[in-house]
Amino acid sequence: MSNFTLPKLPYADDALAPVVSANTISFHYGKHHKAYVDKLNELVPGTAYEGLSLEDIVKKSAKDEKGKAIFNNAGQIWNHTFYWNSMTPKGGEPTGKIKSLLDDSFGGLDAFKAAFKAAAVGQFGSGWAWLVKGADGKLKIETTANADTPMAHGGKPLLVADVWEHAYYLDFQNRRPDHIQAWLDKLANWSFAEKNLD
Repeated sequence: MSNFTLPKLPYADDALAPVVSANTISFHYGKHHKAYVDKLNELVPGTAYEGLSLEDIVKKSAKDEKGKAIFNNAGQIWNHTFYWNSMTPKGGEPTGKIKSLLDDSFGGLDAFKAAFKAAAVGQFGSGWAWLVKGADGKLKIETTANADTPMAHGGKPLLVADVWEHAYYLDFQNRRPDHIQAWLDKLANWSFAEKNLD
């Protein structure tokens, strides 16, 4: 038995309401995220991934055709943990270094939000919209499908929005654009993004 555990949420389960309700958290965190942890603990023992950190499992299994199930579950644990930390009940405007980088890279917060929303809404099917720091120091927006993550390919994620339907359907039904707008305006955790710069 491997010993991956479901990390604690950084806030109460109703703290992100009404953008993300306690009901959504109970399913998304309590059932979906937990299921990935339980499944990875079943899959890893007796494989070459036994004893590795979650991050190392994600990076190694991304390149392993036979390790697809391990990658899917490990990637989803890593992405979801990063996602919970990408939100805060005290979301607002970025300041400091992250604000300067957003200005330099996108021409300001409004332009960033418009580009991020377009990417998140345009991600076909299930996946993620990421703010990442490029090798050139500029900030970029990337999307990944399913369990994929820029971290698996040497990228530096700063912030992520989950665009799987289970992330917003109970609260916004099929209105993904409205959810992403509210997420950007009210929940984006800019201090977490700033910490990830280094």
